[in-house]
Amino acid sequence: MTNKNENISKKNKFSRRSFKKIAHTILIAFAIVSFWRGVWGLMDLYLYPQNPLVSFLISLVLGIVILYFTKNIVKRLV
Repeated sequence: MTNKNENISKKNKFSRRSFKKIAHTILIAFAIVSFWRGVWGLMDLYLYPQNPLVSFLISLVLGIVILYFTKNIVKRLV
């Protein structure tokens, strides 16, 4: 009988732990999406708002430059 109770207890702990992980993952994903939505909104307002093509090109070039100069940092992290 105690084995059954222990198994049920372990399943409940696993279930609660899994639920917490899923809830935290969803919360973090929501925070990341919200952050980038805000960044893009600010860029739409302030980075050549009257000319979307120039704004997109500047954003693209800026992103490529940042990725190029931070590639060594990323290699060290991985």
